[in-house]
Amino acid sequence: GMRVVEQSRMPEIARSPEASEVVAALGERPIVLVGMPGAGKSSIGPALAKRLRLPFIDTDQKIQKKARKSISSIFNTDGEEGFRKLEATVIERVLEQGPAVIATGGGSFLHEQTRRLVGEKAISIWLDTDLDIIQRRLSSDTERPLLQGPNRVQTITELYSERKAFYAQADITIVPPHQKDKKNADPCVRALHAYLRAAAAADRSPSNVAGAAQ
Repeated sequence: GMRVVEQSRMPEIARSPEASEVVAALGERPIVLVGMPGAGKSSIGPALAKRLRLPFIDTDQKIQKKARKSISSIFNTDGEEGFRKLEATVIERVLEQGPAVIATGGGSFLHEQTRRLVGEKAISIWLDTDLDIIQRRLSSDTERPLLQGPNRVQTITELYSERKAFYAQADITIVPPHQKDKKNADPCVRALHAYLRAAAAADRSPSNVAGAAQ
């Protein structure tokens, strides 16, 4: 009986009704955040995880732990291709761990197998943050290997145009609120709620059952 007493002392803040519905509808699926570097995945991600009372996983951190070195060193020793392979393996593994909020690296969604696995096993959200805000956030970044060229603004713009079509394949697209509010998870919670509710309604609709029988 002692353990029960111990547990009840934990300051568990209840989920909002909306958040509870989202978690119930997710089942075993995690939520995967995709988008550009500087889009806010690692600031909105933890805020969203907190609202849903789910664990937050940052795949870049997992990769560095697994490789025991920084992302820059991985790029230096194994090139971008080596890094992408490692990233794909890490993402595949965390997708198996049940419901969580997962922030992924900016280039991970370009990997076809990763995109397919995320499509099968998760609900994905593209944080389509305004490019001006991304430029401002990354103007003095020294960590990201792909940005360390002479013309950073141009590099970021080119990366965005290369990647946009891939990011757009996410289940949900959100344009996060302004920079000052970068830990605001409300738009994500609302969009997840609407998306999962619509998906559940479609599953129950008779036309879907008839379609399956053909």
